[in-house]
Amino acid sequence: MENLALIAQVQGMTAIAVSIILGLSAIGTGIGLGILGGRLLESTARQPELAPMLQGKYFLLMGLLDAVAMIGVGIALFFTFNNPLLAPITG
Repeated sequence: MENLALIAQVQGMTAIAVSIILGLSAIGTGIGLGILGGRLLESTARQPELAPMLQGKYFLLMGLLDAVAMIGVGIALFFTFNNPLLAPITG
C-alpha cells in the first residue's frame, strides 16, 4: 500500500512539473515574440527600405523561439507518458 502512495505522489509531482514546463514555455514564447515583433515594427518604421530583410530575420528568429517551446513540449510529453522517475519504484 505504501508503494502505491509513493507512485501516486511521484505522478502528482510530475503533473505539476509538466504544467510548469508548458506554462513557462508558453509565457516565454509569447513575451519573446511580442518584444521581437515590436522591435521589427520599430526598425521598419525607421528604415522602410530594409523591411524585407528584417522580415526574413524576424521569421527565422520566430521559428527558433517556437523551437525552444516545442522542445519543452517534447520533454513534458516524455515525462507524462514515459516517466523515468517511476522506474526505481515499480522495479
